Amino acid sequence: MRSYVGMWQNMTEAATTSDWQSPLLSQYATGDALSAISRGMYADSVNGLITKGAPKNYPQVTSVDPAVDPVTVMIGDCGDSTGWLKYRKADGQLSDDKPGGRQAITAEVKKQADGVWRVTRFAVRGVGSCS
Repeated sequence: MRSYVGMWQNMTEAATTSDWQSPLLSQYATGDALSAISRGMYADSVNGLITKGAPKNYPQVTSVDPAVDPVTVMIGDCGDSTGWLKYRKADGQLSDDKPGGRQAITAEVKKQADGVWRVTRFAVRGVGSCS
């Protein structure tokens, strides 16, 4: 679970400047997860957007595989993006036309060859997808 929460913390820090190349991003994310984060931040950078605040996460392990000495852990979360919104870098004005809110998140975390657990993929559903 530390890797999952760490991914969101590092993403939050990098998003304050939309640093899509931040070395923090690969600390707890790899594969599709890292690609999705980097692409999103790159788009924000190109569009002159930064993100302020922080999301709130409430992760729970939903499954482990195999049951003994697992190498894959699935996480379910009902994250809250209410306090984590996009702003225009040029004038500091709120860019988001939606207020954020609670969103269902699923994530796959795998033990890597170097022994570090990293999020390999995740999906965030729309606002209101969990309560």
